[in-house]
Amino acid sequence: MRLARARAQSAGRRWAAVPQVLAAGPGSRGNMALGTRAPRRLLHLPAGSCLLLLLVLLLLLCGQLGGGQKKKENLLAEKVEQLMEWSSRRSVIRMNGDKFRRFVKAPPRNYSVIVMFTALQPQRQCSVCRQANEEYQVLANSWRYSSAFSNKLFFTIVDYDEGADVFQQLNMNSAPTFMHFPPKGKPKRADTFDLQRIGFAAEQLAKWIADRTDVHIRVFRPPNYSGTIALALLVSLVGGLLYLRRNNLEFIYNKTGWAMAALCVVFAMTSGQMWNHIRGPPYAHKNPQNGQVSYIHGSSQAQFVAESHIILLLNAAITMGMVLLNEAATSKGDVGKRRIICLVGLGLVVFFFSFLLSIFRSKYHGYPYSFLIK
Repeated sequence: MRLARARAQSAGRRWAAVPQVLAAGPGSRGNMALGTRAPRRLLHLPAGSCLLLLLVLLLLLCGQLGGGQKKKENLLAEKVEQLMEWSSRRSVIRMNGDKFRRFVKAPPRNYSVIVMFTALQPQRQCSVCRQANEEYQVLANSWRYSSAFSNKLFFTIVDYDEGADVFQQLNMNSAPTFMHFPPKGKPKRADTFDLQRIGFAAEQLAKWIADRTDVHIRVFRPPNYSGTIALALLVSLVGGLLYLRRNNLEFIYNKTGWAMAALCVVFAMTSGQMWNHIRGPPYAHKNPQNGQVSYIHGSSQAQFVAESHIILLLNAAITMGMVLLNEAATSKGDVGKRRIICLVGLGLVVFFFSFLLSIFRSKYHGYPYSFLIK
């Protein structure tokens, strides 16, 4: 009897434990009791094996980095070698879109590149581009044949008809333009040469390059004998004239002749001819988008050569008007004729002075005064 009672109590305890097992949450022992697999244990390696594995991984990583660095060095060496080969043939390297992106824009680089963006084809009718290209060639030749020549600086040129995609990529809408591309990073604002204000003389470009790259270039110009020949012809002409008039040299004391010569010098100097000679500005500016030509520079710090010619003619016309007014007031001829001379002189002074003042207003923005023409 006692044995049967003990078996019954044991069976009751087992059946009472079943609900507890079913009610147990996932991952509990009850779940494992119903047949769920127990989580696998982590594989524990000895400390020496872990260090060996880390060492192998570091060696593989260093090998990959070293291989990438060596690849960059080889690519850089190939680029420099190619640029040096081109420079040995021509001082200025001509580039299209693909060459520009590979040798100027794409890394790696350890050299500076000066790029002239221009339009030299005859159909573009860019006379300024041709003049700027001549100065650029003088500067590049001075660098190429100097003792300081190295692979740290290269001169290149991109023509619009050979690399229009480069102009679009840089949002460039005017030519000529000079830009400096440094060895590292992107060009800054100062890396674009201010051609409108400074001009494109080789000496000015050399100063700008020295400021951006610390490379100093001494400009060597090929000998130009045209000035010497012109001076010799002038001296010969004057000498021949004096020889022919050796018995009558009264014309030397002619006040009108000396006055005309003095006025010519004054007109040349007041129109900015000396500034043009020093700075070498372009004759005019043509907008490549709409083809509009500007003869008057919009800034008070710069001017075009055509602008000097316009100012010279305006000053001459105003002077002529003043001379006519003086002639009408001092002469003793017919009154009607003197009145006509006076009106013509007054018209010249009023109209051309008004035109001159309007040009001054367009350059000095905010100038409040005007006369007839705004």
